[in-house]
Amino acid sequence: MKPGILVTGGAGYIGSHVVRQLGERGENVFVLDNLSTGRKEAVLYGQLIVGDTGDRELVLKVLREHNIKSILHFAANTVVPESVEKPLQYYRNNTVNVLNLLECCQAAGVEHFIFSSTAAVYGTPDTLMVTEQSPTRPESPYGLSKLMSEWLIRDYAATGAIRHVTLRYFNVAGADPEARIGQATPNATHLIKVAVEALCGKRSSVSVFGTDYPTADGTGVRDYIHVEDLAAAHLSALDYLRNNGQSVTLNCGYGHGYSVLEVLKTAEQVAGKPLTINYAPRRAGDLAAIAADSSKLRQLLSWQPKFDDLKTIVKHALAWEQKIR
Repeated sequence: MKPGILVTGGAGYIGSHVVRQLGERGENVFVLDNLSTGRKEAVLYGQLIVGDTGDRELVLKVLREHNIKSILHFAANTVVPESVEKPLQYYRNNTVNVLNLLECCQAAGVEHFIFSSTAAVYGTPDTLMVTEQSPTRPESPYGLSKLMSEWLIRDYAATGAIRHVTLRYFNVAGADPEARIGQATPNATHLIKVAVEALCGKRSSVSVFGTDYPTADGTGVRDYIHVEDLAAAHLSALDYLRNNGQSVTLNCGYGHGYSVLEVLKTAEQVAGKPLTINYAPRRAGDLAAIAADSSKLRQLLSWQPKFDDLKTIVKHALAWEQKIR
């Protein structure tokens, strides 16, 4: 039997793009998703199994029945303010469930583990550009739940039982260029998603939180990465592990940022109409600026982004939003 790949959370935003790319190249894909935020229509390839990563009996059954040798783990809660309100939920879903997955990997002989982590593990950085060696100082239960998961994976991999690639995402945006799938999360908080929802009439306005940051225009600066380029990094990580690559943690971003106002101006230009913008005070925990030093990702995995252009990212996000309107 051809070795299987299990994608947890593969019906979600990022996971579904990875599943599609895996399917397009003929991989034997299985998706495990409880559909709490994911959508079954987003799974364009492979077999969808509705269930939870915390269900040990189900996970073991899936791993053994389908000869799973590689897991790509996306299933998680990801909203920072919600993690402050519901920390126990985040530690259970994001950390305890990783422990369960690793125990199942041990029991079923899984060889490769690719983990969806986040730039939130860095907290407020000392410099604009962060490397994988920058201090990790998460400032929310979300960030800490992901960092704790990184530690679990690292320590298990150190036994030699498994090899892993941990990918720390910066700000993921955009959609499939053919508008087959995209971000459909209810009450989304990501800036580009919010902007295109407003442009499509789903929101009356967009809020800018803080105009007094030490940046060129006073608004926060972030490194936005197209979801297609991020998905491609996962396929490169899988190939790397299959070729006996050693365990590693890598930043996923373009290495430069755009301010909130730059993003909104670009969105207006792409749509050809203005946004209603509300200005509000800073939110607790928001950073002034952060960007990824992704040189290690580019060198080790020979990763070359294809969509490193803000207008393209917004254009694809807007096309998807118009489709699902």
